Amino acid sequence: MARPLAGIRVLDMGTFITGPACGMLLADLGAEVIKVEMPETGDPFRAFKGDLYSPHFQTYNRGKKSVTLNTKLPEDLAAFDELVKGADVFIQNFRPGVADRLGVGAERLQGINPRLIYVDISGFGNDGPWKDRPAFDTVSQAATGFLRLLVNPAKPRVVGPAIGDAVTGFYAAYGVLAALYEREKTGKGRRVETSMFEAMSHFNLDDFTHYLSVDEVMGPWSRPHVSQSYVFQCADGGWIALHMSSPPKFWENLAEAVGEPDMLKRPEFESRPARIANYEKVVDFLAPIFATQPRAYWEERLAAREVPHSAVYTSKEVVEGDLAAHHRLVVEGEGPRGRFRTIRSPIRFDGEAQDSVTPPPELGADNKEILGRD
Repeated sequence: MARPLAGIRVLDMGTFITGPACGMLLADLGAEVIKVEMPETGDPFRAFKGDLYSPHFQTYNRGKKSVTLNTKLPEDLAAFDELVKGADVFIQNFRPGVADRLGVGAERLQGINPRLIYVDISGFGNDGPWKDRPAFDTVSQAATGFLRLLVNPAKPRVVGPAIGDAVTGFYAAYGVLAALYEREKTGKGRRVETSMFEAMSHFNLDDFTHYLSVDEVMGPWSRPHVSQSYVFQCADGGWIALHMSSPPKFWENLAEAVGEPDMLKRPEFESRPARIANYEKVVDFLAPIFATQPRAYWEERLAAREVPHSAVYTSKEVVEGDLAAHHRLVVEGEGPRGRFRTIRSPIRFDGEAQDSVTPPPELGADNKEILGRD
């Protein structure tokens, strides 16, 4: 299995998602990632029904080791400093000011190790009017205009996974890779900073570009209307999604697939601008047709005619499906609680994909190996 970051040591003092996600991505690429946690409690994301191995924690902490240190204690801070001397990367996502209070601020750690790449993730930046506000996923999505694009105005509800948290971790890892490359030339580390606000604003780039270039404020229906994307419920209750895009052939083939060869002569179907302007009429015409047959029937007909589509699968259907099996999407490894299964890194190197995984560690599992103490 390719491990391009083999030999890189990362100290991960992140909690919840943003910091741990950054560490996990580096671990997937072969780095040795040591999770530094508080004794007894560890990362707060561990807590789950009286246990310290929650599925939330497991999601972002595979491939890591765990040591327990309370850097407020002199002996633990000294042990931590020894780790810093040999580390390449340090990750934290505390609120501004907390890292310095814990003795793990950038200036002190890079004074110990000038080659250290120091990752500083915050909610709204280390300065500015919102620096002291608590930030969580939904807050970051809302503050950057992204949540507005997901919420149904007729029935506003928060939907979907923790996109803001995960995306921020991705951007932080992206910064680390650039800093590691630069360090090969300069010999010096960098302070890599990002915030959930900045990361999600960049992730929401299409929305901002429309406003900044043509003064258009996008809404939840803007992209699906222009891309001509739809979801229909089938006779068995299953859903199917279509992304029809621009080529006329997709619509011609769809008309054949649904048994309505004259469909495109209708005013609402006659051109791309017409379909965009009459999106709801298109839905009203097609929805009853899809409701007449089960999902599998439509999958077969649409696939035969190369209409861009997919069933709207559950996680169970994905991992048990042929596509996941072909791409060996699920990897596993034996861990402290038996078999651990997860989704592999999507990156291949020279055709080689990740084929195994180190399960998330129990709290303090590597104290003996790394610290020389239980």
